[in-house]
Amino acid sequence: MDIKRVKDYLYWLYYQYLLITCSYVLEPWEQSMFHTITVTIFAMVVYTAYVFVPIHVRLAFQFFSQIFGGQPESTV
Repeated sequence: MDIKRVKDYLYWLYYQYLLITCSYVLEPWEQSMFHTITVTIFAMVVYTAYVFVPIHVRLAFQFFSQIFGGQPESTV
């Protein structure tokens, strides 16, 4: 893939982000604060999903396997 096309595509995605969030009307220091807060919230959501979703999926699997007649785990 051509480097210029990749660069143009990334610029287009960034422009779409600015349009969707309406942050293009902000001043530069306001944009940096907005982007910092947005990235921080996104990082916290990803981290929380990474840590807690597997635990909940495992617990849900155990719960439904007990309901639908799965073998109980040995307590020995």
